[in-house]
Amino acid sequence: MGTKIKYVPNFAINWLRRIAHEDEVNGFLWDNREVYGTQWLESCIKYLKINLDVVGMENLPDKNDGKLYTFVSNHPLGGQDGVALGAIIGKRYDDNFRYLVNDLLMNLPGLKPLCIGINTTGKKGRDFPQIVEAGFQSNNHILMFPAGLNSRKINGEIRDLPWKKTFISKSVEYKRDVVPIHFSGRNSDRFYRIAHFSDKYIKKVNVAMLFLVDEMYRNVGKTFKITIGKPIPWQTFDNSKTPTQWAEFVKQYVYKL
Repeated sequence: MGTKIKYVPNFAINWLRRIAHEDEVNGFLWDNREVYGTQWLESCIKYLKINLDVVGMENLPDKNDGKLYTFVSNHPLGGQDGVALGAIIGKRYDDNFRYLVNDLLMNLPGLKPLCIGINTTGKKGRDFPQIVEAGFQSNNHILMFPAGLNSRKINGEIRDLPWKKTFISKSVEYKRDVVPIHFSGRNSDRFYRIAHFSDKYIKKVNVAMLFLVDEMYRNVGKTFKITIGKPIPWQTFDNSKTPTQWAEFVKQYVYKL
């Protein structure tokens, strides 16, 4: 906020600090200040008391097969789902993966080594194609949430917004098979009401994002089911559909897992 912070009432600042769980988050970051990568993600799982029921581990490709993969998942939570999937993939592939994530997450030191940060606004937004290109050109597996934002409540059902086509076009270009993953879970009804209001009336500002840390703490101790599907060969994504149609095809496949 810069110099404008002086115009913000103290009660609003205190509320933001509570909703962001400032003290708890800073305490965790300090306690794990020398932990990085997959080890940091595993510390998050322990701290948040995440219980995982993983189905289909046998579908994860052999780490020594010499190939690179694009892992894609629905994004129901916005916190625990990214942590849990990163921990599973990082452990399997010895930290050899990168998230394509909102660059706000680059402010987390323990997570930063695993991230390719993306800001879709301003100058960094204009650099988006080059950033994605660098990720797919690298010798790392890629983990993506193609919806970009976490799931919304649509017609009474918790579903992702439309998946962007980038993971299809780049996986084909760089000959990466796509590994589909479904993550169970949901946020509170409060979150979906706020998200609906923000998406409909505000649009330019993702107000719901302010509440994701609070939602993460509301989900402490819960069990989540992860279902890993068989890799989809990149050759599947031919000219019979557009990349956008193929993205929707994979999305629907994920929700059937």
